Formats: sequence, C-alpha cells, structure tokens
Amino acid sequence: MTNTRDLYDRSADNWGREEQLLLSDFTARPRVLEAVGDVSGLTVWDLGCGEGFVGRRLAAGKPARVEGFDLSPEMIRLAKAQAGALSAEAGGPLHYRAVDLSDPEQFPDGDCDVAIAVFLFNYLTAAKMQSVMSRVRTALRAEGTFAFTVPHPSLAFLRPTQPPFYIEPKQHTYLGSRDVTFQGRIWRRDGVSNEIRSVHKTFTDYFSALKNAGWSRLPEVEELGVTQEHLDTDPEFFTPLSGMPLHILFRLCK
Repeated sequence: MTNTRDLYDRSADNWGREEQLLLSDFTARPRVLEAVGDVSGLTVWDLGCGEGFVGRRLAAGKPARVEGFDLSPEMIRLAKAQAGALSAEAGGPLHYRAVDLSDPEQFPDGDCDVAIAVFLFNYLTAAKMQSVMSRVRTALRAEGTFAFTVPHPSLAFLRPTQPPFYIEPKQHTYLGSRDVTFQGRIWRRDGVSNEIRSVHKTFTDYFSALKNAGWSRLPEVEELGVTQEHLDTDPEFFTPLSGMPLHILFRLCK
C-alpha cells in the first residue's frame, strides 16, 4: 500500500480548487468554518491543511495568522501557489509548512487561538490521534476552540462502493476493526475522484482519546450529511447520499 505522503504527493493537483467542488466542500468544510466563528485577529492552526482550501476561506475573516501543516510537500506547494496575495510571502496571513503531525518532534511549537483538523484523524491510529489531541490542548490558549471532522465511522458499513463517496471495509466489522485502514474514494462535481483512506475508529474511540488527552469539557458533536440545499443545488450528484451519515464534526472549547 502506498504511504499517505506519497498518495497525496501523487494526486495533489486533483485536490486543487478555488471554489466548492469536492463533495465535502459542501457537506463538511462550511460547517467547520461556522463552528470556529469569528477569527478576526486570531492565530489559527490548520492541521492537515491539504492544499489550503479552508485556510483561504478563513483568511476572509481577517485572522492575524493562519498556519497550515500537512504531511505532503506537494500539497503544501499547491497551498502556497494558490494562496496568492494571501500568502505570507506577499504579506498575507497564510503560512504553510510540511510536517508529520503524528511525530511529536515535528509538531509545531507555540500556541494558537483556534485549531482545526479537517479529515486529519482518519489518517492516524487511535494512539497517534490522542497524541495530537493532547498537543493541541496544550497549544490552545484559554477559551480557544478546537474543531475537527472525520468520516462518519458507520458510513463504511452503510454504503456500497459507488460515487460520490464510499469507504470500503471489506471483511471487517465495526467493533472489531480499530486502526484498520479502509480504502475509499470521494468525488468532485466535475466527475474527478480522489482516493482517500480512513483508519477506522468507533465513536467510543474518539471520546476516549479526547478524555485521555485531557479534554474535560463535553464536545459539541454533529453528524453531517446532505441537506435540502445541496439537493436543490445538484440533485443528480447529491441524491445518492441523501439520508446518509457522511461525517462527524466535533467542537471543543478549552
């Protein structure tokens, strides 16, 4: 199996976009932006930033700084290229760096007011996820916000291997597959698809990791899927997913 860095280095250009195009640009990322709210004057960490789609949206809120970190050097290259006038090099708030967030030696120093992780934890084992959660808690300033999304852990067992989004569990079971890597694909509205992966974890695994990482407040949790607005926008694309639990959004305050 190709490692995650090579997978995204190879497919980076397929992730590049300036407008909502990928399925989760409609069903997940806007909800993350709503969850973090006003970022004016704040420092935001975008953990697993990919090619920077969310960071560029955050920049519209006039943060002091957005620091994006991703495993793939090619995704970071693309993020910098697409940042344009918003890039740090042009005097903007967007800073990008290739790091392995699961390696404690590479995890960023300093602190932040907001941290987001949009589909990062589905590439990490439960233990590595807990380590990142702990380090985010340490880095986050008082009353700071941490929001993250992951594929819904039930989705793999509910959907066939069909567009526009699936995760394939093969012979594995929901309760017997912790840290097993499932393969999947997610589509863009123009028909292009990208390979994804999901290191399977149950709801219990997410709550246990947060607790063991020192998060004592109960998180806000929302199951995300296709809305009527999505169906009205493009019924052919979104109807196959109507009623399906696609993602989970967790929001925590320190």
